[in-house]
Amino acid sequence: MKVPGIDYYAIFEASPSAMLVITPGFSILDANQSYQELVGRTREELLGQYVFDAFPQEDESGLADLEASLRRVLESRAQDVAGPIRHDLEEPDRPGVFAERYWSPVNAPVLDSEGQVALIVHRLEEITGLVHAGSGEGDYQHRQMELELYARSRELQQVNERLRQANARERQVAIALQEAMLPAPQALAHHRAAVRYRPAVHTLNVCGDWYDVTQLPSGDYAVAVGDVVGHGLSAAGVMGQLRSALSAAIRVVDGPATALDGLDMYARDVDGALSTTAVQTVIAWADHRITYSSAGHPPPALADPDGTVRFLDQATDPPLGAALDHAPRPQATATYSDGATLVLYTDGLIERRGEDIDEGMQRLADHLTRHRDSDVEALAEALIDLNSATDDTAVVVIRL
Repeated sequence: MKVPGIDYYAIFEASPSAMLVITPGFSILDANQSYQELVGRTREELLGQYVFDAFPQEDESGLADLEASLRRVLESRAQDVAGPIRHDLEEPDRPGVFAERYWSPVNAPVLDSEGQVALIVHRLEEITGLVHAGSGEGDYQHRQMELELYARSRELQQVNERLRQANARERQVAIALQEAMLPAPQALAHHRAAVRYRPAVHTLNVCGDWYDVTQLPSGDYAVAVGDVVGHGLSAAGVMGQLRSALSAAIRVVDGPATALDGLDMYARDVDGALSTTAVQTVIAWADHRITYSSAGHPPPALADPDGTVRFLDQATDPPLGAALDHAPRPQATATYSDGATLVLYTDGLIERRGEDIDEGMQRLADHLTRHRDSDVEALAEALIDLNSATDDTAVVVIRL
């Protein structure tokens, strides 16, 4: 915040720290007196110059660190410290004699009204530890230790930058993978659907949870969700296989239980698929009937127009591949009224560490009652915000 009566330019000019004002294109807009004295060049000689041409040294690795730091500031819109830069400065009272000194660049963004980087303030801090230092062995060793530490720091920053770039590329691949495996739901002829998924925090933007919303050849709707054990790319790969298998099965078999039977047998041959949970429903809209079967998954919630919430929990069996011997899975039906809402979800929506799962289910029921008049998109958005943030979460909302 600006304070009336304070001349900020005069403060910039009088600062004992050597500072530049740089554009996002890395050209110099201004240099304060301390910076001019440091590099031995006037403001007129510096203005408009490319910032990497403004240093009195030839330390190419130092300049590479500086460029990486400036680009991180543009990307993150946060302050960043570059690796040390060497400056060999001529001693004022000894012409032709140069002293070896090291400086650490600190780069800070100046944001515009839209939160974008408008300018960068570049400041140099001396790090050699030689100010008023003697010439004894202890001082020399101290100086060498400092330079070694900063050299290691620079190496670590370079490694971190490479890791950051690799992670950015991996995240782009992950997002493309997730979008390919979890497309927008197919449009339904008579009802509206909305979906949301949210990976756990501190993971790539991928998860092992899935959803599937399909209109069957009969005209009924098949809606499913599932949850693979684990997070990240490995879980997402397993998720893609199981989602495709169940989506294909429900199109050709008679009912959700039979589809999950087939998926159970398939999962036993897929690495990482055991103990996956899933629930498959088929909505016969003409008869106002929902047929469902669950493989160890939290029960779907059916909210009536008056706000009453029922959990479809009458056809639950163990997760995929959990039973030693394969047995046919159970199946149940429920009826509904026009305007009811069916919600399928994964356990990240209702589970909290140290809390009984019944509390999470009651929280979901209360939320559905409170938002029963919301449209499906608004309801899906409100529900996904219930997730625990420590587990992947997928939500499907169908207005019946």
